[in-house]
Amino acid sequence: MDRDAAIPLLLSALTALSASGCTASRFAGRGMAPLFSTPREVPNKIASPIRSDARVAVLWVGHATVLLQMDDKVFLTDPVFTGTVGELSRRLVEPGIDVDAVPAVDAVVISHLHFDHYSMGSIDALGPKIRRLVLPGGGLVYAADWSFDVRELPRWSTWSFDGAKITAVPVRHVGWRYGIDRGWMDTSFTGYVFEYHGLTVYFGGDTGYEPSFFRETARRFPSIDLALLPIAPLEPRDFMERNHEDPREALLALRDLGARRMVPIHFDTFVNSLDEVGDAPRALDRAAKEMHLEDRVERLAIGEQRVIVPRGARDAAPPSRAGRRE
Repeated sequence: MDRDAAIPLLLSALTALSASGCTASRFAGRGMAPLFSTPREVPNKIASPIRSDARVAVLWVGHATVLLQMDDKVFLTDPVFTGTVGELSRRLVEPGIDVDAVPAVDAVVISHLHFDHYSMGSIDALGPKIRRLVLPGGGLVYAADWSFDVRELPRWSTWSFDGAKITAVPVRHVGWRYGIDRGWMDTSFTGYVFEYHGLTVYFGGDTGYEPSFFRETARRFPSIDLALLPIAPLEPRDFMERNHEDPREALLALRDLGARRMVPIHFDTFVNSLDEVGDAPRALDRAAKEMHLEDRVERLAIGEQRVIVPRGARDAAPPSRAGRRE
């Protein structure tokens, strides 16, 4: 069981629900159901995720957890393999790969310190598979005494190793962990850019739509092969929009970044809003069609893996970053 405590998750939930009693009751109804159900199984889980036919391959484990292969390097984003987060919120779907099947990971990155992104129990379970752990600026205060190398990356700083680079890039979110640390944990949230062998992948973690951040990232990284972008939670929108993109905003971020492809993440894994399962991907499909971006969206099921850049081939030029909020 995840060793993180339930109290901070309750505090954040109460904060989110303070808008109205009606919202609170609806959320309670949505949030209680998974406590009495078993997470949906992922059929035919991949046992050997390293692809010899890929330069860039992605396996969506669920929520913001992605197993990313870039040539011979393996990265893991915001790993959550536990059955609950904060010992309270249960999974709707089991993790898309078993911990035993996860290969050696060159670097794990943590986008921010919330329990559904920074799961110490999951990091403990991965144990010796991890070679490096990257935390956002200020995050070392919540690091455990692990045997692997752990570093924090403030905004625009880079960690280089074995020919690879990981750079922390700005996003719009919050970085506190326990609620009571909100006043001083004000830099502990970030996105990341991975670079290796001429390949570039963007990971947004959890972010609201802030075009200036995406466009500055695109200016510094003008050839992004893939963007991993959150598309939920959605409702109540007047609360969620401060720190969470909706599907249309994620597509605008895709344009701002100038990325060749996008894999949507951060939906249909935990109950953390008033959304129903399927709302976010359906909204994404509609918006992508309206914005003529269907060919740049690679939507995966939990447990599905896809080759984004095949071995021996890659796209010629990045698409235009033209486009503004419509």
